[in-house]
Amino acid sequence: MTEWLWGAPTAAAIAAAAFYVTVKLRFVQIRRFKPALRGCLSGLGRKSGGQGTSPLEAVCTALAGTVGTGNIVGVAVALSMGGPGAVFWMWVSAFLGMGLKYAEICLAVRYRETRGAEYAGGPMYAVKNGLGPKFLPLATAFSLFGILASFGTGNMLQVSSVLTLASVGPVPGPLLGAGLAALVLLSCRGGARGRGRTASLLVPLMAAVYALACLGVIGANLPRLPRAVLSIFRGAFGRDPLLGGAAGAALSWGFRRGLFSNEAGLGSSPMAHASAASESPENQALYGIFEVFADTVVLCTLTALTILTSGVPLPLGAPAGAELVSTALSSVYGGAVSGAFLSVSLTLFAFSSIVSWSLYGERCVEYLAGPSLCPVYRVTFAAATFLASLISFPSIIAFSDASAFFMMAANLAAVCLLTARGKCGDIS
Repeated sequence: MTEWLWGAPTAAAIAAAAFYVTVKLRFVQIRRFKPALRGCLSGLGRKSGGQGTSPLEAVCTALAGTVGTGNIVGVAVALSMGGPGAVFWMWVSAFLGMGLKYAEICLAVRYRETRGAEYAGGPMYAVKNGLGPKFLPLATAFSLFGILASFGTGNMLQVSSVLTLASVGPVPGPLLGAGLAALVLLSCRGGARGRGRTASLLVPLMAAVYALACLGVIGANLPRLPRAVLSIFRGAFGRDPLLGGAAGAALSWGFRRGLFSNEAGLGSSPMAHASAASESPENQALYGIFEVFADTVVLCTLTALTILTSGVPLPLGAPAGAELVSTALSSVYGGAVSGAFLSVSLTLFAFSSIVSWSLYGERCVEYLAGPSLCPVYRVTFAAATFLASLISFPSIIAFSDASAFFMMAANLAAVCLLTARGKCGDIS
């Protein structure tokens, strides 16, 4: 099902939509890249008064959803199936994704609604308030598939990805699932602000520790770095005579894994950004540029260079997962340390994604049925975290692929329609 739903035609459709939005926004990811970085680095810590979460909490919640197992497992899959050249096409997907994510967030903030002490927004509200009654079935479809995707892509797939790593070791799968379920239920109790506080504490720390571990491997193998970088460009446009990797496979796998990692076009993280106490849709949307950059250009690249500089052979044509990253880390830190570190990292990445996706699913439930069913959703969502430790990985993959595909299709249609009508900011 993965190849049928998320094959080359889907990647091409996402790329076309992202390119269209990027052109309409006059390459906003280039024009406003410096302000995006400057604003994130200097202004994230400032607490916005009044309603909503702070910019730090909003962007960390969104990053928690995107910075997940895809930054480790997804990169390893891309390298093993597409060769080093896949990294270049990850960068291309990130470039286009920055423009698309900017548009998604801008629309989500512009058309959000007030829900008590919080804001509620996302593609469904953008459709409702920006396109009008004729397009309400599109908003309903997005919300329905968003709920399903929160259980699949945002929850069960994350847990299952952790459990596929053999170095989880003596911790039984059901026990890990039960522990994560309890933590998720506790994190969900505080609404968007509670999840934002959890993410703002967890995301910067886990990303920094993981990045430092990768830099340690790259630094220890610094003489191999030029060759690794060269192999990325060789593999992107031809065949690397030393490491292999045809250009077509590199493009397909790199683009797909890049989109899977940063979630541009899926419509998920705009629901977190919509909760921010920001009066300017355009300024809040700048955090989306930073989000994609940090997720794909920084973290995914560090994972790739860690593998490529470590000297670990790539099993080209055979999908590899976290074990490839674990082997690369063990070349410097040893097998026991690297295995334990990667297990903890994957667990934290998975937990942060699950917490963020619980907010996304709750927003979809709230749109369809009102806030009264949100407590039921939270309990069911936590139960799914535990059930993921008992269900086979292929079944979870199939369910996640289908729900995320239709969620993305509804969101891309909404973004393109609203952008074409000039509803997105930064269009002159």
